[in-house]
Amino acid sequence: MTSEERLIHMANQIATNLATDAAPVAAVADHIQTFWDPRMKRMIFAHGTDGLSPVAAAAIRLLADAQNGG
Repeated sequence: MTSEERLIHMANQIATNLATDAAPVAAVADHIQTFWDPRMKRMIFAHGTDGLSPVAAAAIRLLADAQNGG
């Protein structure tokens, strides 16, 4: 498994574990923002949302937009 595949797997696991949260996209984004190092975040942002669950993909888009000032 490549590093990129590992990050996709991790993001999807986080999304699964936080699926019952009142705001799952925000919860996943918060978890990734808090616990992933900048290198991991850069790698997943560069990858995009292919292979991510809808919740994980939305969280990554939210974080990427925030990082880009959007």
